[in-house]
Amino acid sequence: MRDVQAARTTAGSFPNETIFERIGRFLDAQKLSADPAHYAFAFAVLSSPDSELAEAVRQQTDLGIRLTRHDIERLGGQVVKGPPVVLSRTDADAAAPAKPSLEMRTDTAIALVIETQQQVDGFAQIVRTMQAETEGFGHELAQSAAAITHLAELDEISRITSSMIARIHDSEVRLALATAETDALRAKLAEARDTARRDVLTGLPNRRAFEEAYAARDLDAGPYCLAVCDIDRFKRVNDLHGHGVGDRVLVAIGQAMAAECAPHLVVRHGGEEFAVLLGGLSLAEAAELLDTVRAVVAAKRFRNRETDTALGTITFSAGVTAIHADEVAEIAFLRADRLLYAAKKQGRDRVCAG
Repeated sequence: MRDVQAARTTAGSFPNETIFERIGRFLDAQKLSADPAHYAFAFAVLSSPDSELAEAVRQQTDLGIRLTRHDIERLGGQVVKGPPVVLSRTDADAAAPAKPSLEMRTDTAIALVIETQQQVDGFAQIVRTMQAETEGFGHELAQSAAAITHLAELDEISRITSSMIARIHDSEVRLALATAETDALRAKLAEARDTARRDVLTGLPNRRAFEEAYAARDLDAGPYCLAVCDIDRFKRVNDLHGHGVGDRVLVAIGQAMAAECAPHLVVRHGGEEFAVLLGGLSLAEAAELLDTVRAVVAAKRFRNRETDTALGTITFSAGVTAIHADEVAEIAFLRADRLLYAAKKQGRDRVCAG
């Protein structure tokens, strides 16, 4: 979990600052550029500290989580590409170009894969059409050549026809090889698209896969629920035992959640946060399932395999909500997030439903 102080954005943290200075510090903490859209979002948060928006931002940052692009957009803001504001950078640092974020690089790579696959699919269709049109032509020509040879001893016609047959056979072989190579390339592209939708560390589907599944859900198949789960005090695991141990804990808990929630979709949504899309379950049934998963994880006994040191009990908290029929993902996530924070405030290691 990111450093709490770096992400804290409450207006009262620096009482002697002007609103403009607080906005600058907000943009710096959230790694946002000095774009008017970012400025407007920061002003809305800081100018009305008692508003629902400001409270939502405080809840997010008080737990040490820097606002992500997804968080800002579901709170009504807009994220614009550009170098972030960094108040403490040196002149040399300021002159260096900002590196594109992982999300930006992933979006570009996926778009390229999709475009390439569409081109390959088109080429494959052309090759198959050519095969269908030429299939049997060589055989028919061979039969015709045999008939001509039997009807008349025309050696020259026979020789020319035989040469044509050989060339057609060679073309058919080349087409078959091109088709095989195209199919292999299509398979590799499909694998690349799947990889782009899978979390590298845990092997679970990632946020992009969740968003696609949410958009594609069958509204006639029954009710859907959304759960947002966050490992309790995960920063302490990293601080005490190292990030390598923390990564193995994430993998173990992710796999346990996926196994216990099957066949429902479990994704690593980011950091130590997981999301679950549950189909065909009422809110009460979804909450009961998540509480069962919570108990399974709490019963596990984790150890540092290098030092054989016990890590102690590791738990997670969850917020689960029913998804309304035509509800966009951002609204459902915001409601589940609030329930998650309620579970944290009530002592952690629990599920709040609503």
